[in-house]
Amino acid sequence: MKHRLSTSTTLGSPPDEVWRHLTDLPSYASWNPFITSASGTVAVGQRLDLRMEPPGGRAMTFRPTVTEVVPGRVFEWLGHLGVPGVFDGRHRFELHPEGDSTRLVHSEAFRGLLVPLLRRSLDGPTLAGFRAMNEALVRRVCDPQPV
Repeated sequence: MKHRLSTSTTLGSPPDEVWRHLTDLPSYASWNPFITSASGTVAVGQRLDLRMEPPGGRAMTFRPTVTEVVPGRVFEWLGHLGVPGVFDGRHRFELHPEGDSTRLVHSEAFRGLLVPLLRRSLDGPTLAGFRAMNEALVRRVCDPQPV
């Protein structure tokens, strides 16, 4: 069973600036309403520690493995709920330059036996979480607060 979520937004900053914020995992707690805690190294093969809190959904902590990193372009990880094949999610951020701006494509491809049972949650709270994160990233990158 498969299911895919995909969102996109445009940020008024170049990809390198968006990338800097997207890969600064420790700062997620200060701006990200969806992934409220993040740690680890953004490098292929590394494990991340992430806490996701979808709006109106159930919070969960998991440890996905980074599967692709192309600086300034792609950041992707693969996570599993329990045993691989039961419920897997390949979470992906793609940055596409558009003049002085960046189009962010924020998506996740789900596979596994539990996908049909969790589809309502994916299409509701999880998708809302993607959108909330995108909006918060736009605010973070385009209107940074003084540190």
